[in-house]
Amino acid sequence: MEKDNKIALFEQKEIRKVWHNGKWYFAIVDAVEVLTESGNPAVYWRVTKKRLIAEGNKTVTNCNALKMLAKDGKMRLTDVANTEELLRIIQAIPSPKAEPFKLWLAKVGYERIEEINNPELAMDRMKKLYEQKGYSKAWIEQRERGIITRHLLTDEWKTRGAKEGLEYAILTNEIYKEGFGLTAKQYKEHKQIEKHNNLRDSMTNIELALTNLGEASAVEIHNENKTQGFNNLKKDMKLAGEVTKVARKKLESNVKKSVVSKINYKQLTGEEVMKLKEEKKDS
Repeated sequence: MEKDNKIALFEQKEIRKVWHNGKWYFAIVDAVEVLTESGNPAVYWRVTKKRLIAEGNKTVTNCNALKMLAKDGKMRLTDVANTEELLRIIQAIPSPKAEPFKLWLAKVGYERIEEINNPELAMDRMKKLYEQKGYSKAWIEQRERGIITRHLLTDEWKTRGAKEGLEYAILTNEIYKEGFGLTAKQYKEHKQIEKHNNLRDSMTNIELALTNLGEASAVEIHNENKTQGFNNLKKDMKLAGEVTKVARKKLESNVKKSVVSKINYKQLTGEEVMKLKEEKKDS
């Protein structure tokens, strides 16, 4: 699991959640969307929230707002509720999905306790989540290796003086700029994926492997140089990006094509392949 601010799936629909003060907190508007299938869940929640407050509902009054990744790719304050609070809110929303959603909430909470005691379970569940989304086993294995390397790298950044958030993003961008010739933003535009989506979830096996090479190289460079401070770390990341670039160029010269693919998430999950097969049958 890459962060404690992540996505869970209920009936293949995304529910944002964040681990905060020892509890899971869920985006209420996401829960409203899956329960009501409303075309505008934000408006539905605002109306429901106003009604519950007028009724003196203390659960809604005590709801927290935490920053979560929005669809525009920015971290925005979002109404959240922990498991107990969300269960009370669900009672005020008429839905045939209420009972299965309650069971899902209990399961998510229990799984987190298991993962704290046994971190390997988190990786196993991550694999299952990608399998549910339709990714191949080979891709999932490559993604898993990349996550492990990423953790090692961010641990190095933390101990060497980089600040989580913007500075981490800038350092990561050096790999993309030097290695692939694109910033993270440009890379997403190239693949035509939305800002809030994870770029690496739309990379091919080769792109993931090259990114992993760059980040593994960065760990070695940091250790060799005994690097300290953001500016010096940034110089190291540029060097690591050059390692990726050399490997990419060598591969491209052999396969006679760019490995900076336009393949996106839908294509990786096989939807485009199925579509082409259906079109072939029709013709």
